[in-house]
Amino acid sequence: MEVKSLVKLTKGRAKICLDNGADFVLYKKEYEAYGIEEGAYLPEEKYQEICQEILIPRCKKRGLNLLEKQDRTEKNLRDKLSEGGYPEAVIDIAIDYINSFGYIDDARMAASHIRFYQDTRSRQRLKQDLLSKGVSSEVIERVLDEEYTADEQELIKSLLIKKGYDSEDATYEQRAKMYRFLMSRGFSSDSINRVLN
Repeated sequence: MEVKSLVKLTKGRAKICLDNGADFVLYKKEYEAYGIEEGAYLPEEKYQEICQEILIPRCKKRGLNLLEKQDRTEKNLRDKLSEGGYPEAVIDIAIDYINSFGYIDDARMAASHIRFYQDTRSRQRLKQDLLSKGVSSEVIERVLDEEYTADEQELIKSLLIKKGYDSEDATYEQRAKMYRFLMSRGFSSDSINRVLN
């Protein structure tokens, strides 16, 4: 494999791009030790050694560190590791390793998200949030049925009180602003109009 480019990054790292489409990040000391430079040839066995000795252990550790800070979906974790410059095959191995301990649980992450935000967001908005995080529709529906306990009419009323909205003295502009705010939280126009009126 030929090294197409070696792009220097921050903290003494460089992104190495190979002609077979594989990209990965190494520290200066590491890529110099393997004689990696632009235009140089990298034998397959050296690439595999780099993956086994450096990239896979580092990717596993990075994945565990990311999960230590917060629950993540598998998709979110994959995206974060990909942003870190790990090849897809390395990410697959790291995810399998992390999964073997049960550390990635989309349902647990979804339940935690729902419990945290159900006092300020509608069921529909929570569903959209979780879909964007890569949680499957089936898991979302099951967890929403188990965890979501908010009464949306009461939730709208409490949000209006929190925002200091007074329906008696509200101008058209204030009402429109509040309507947009509640729509952004995922409430239906029927629910909003029932409470605002």
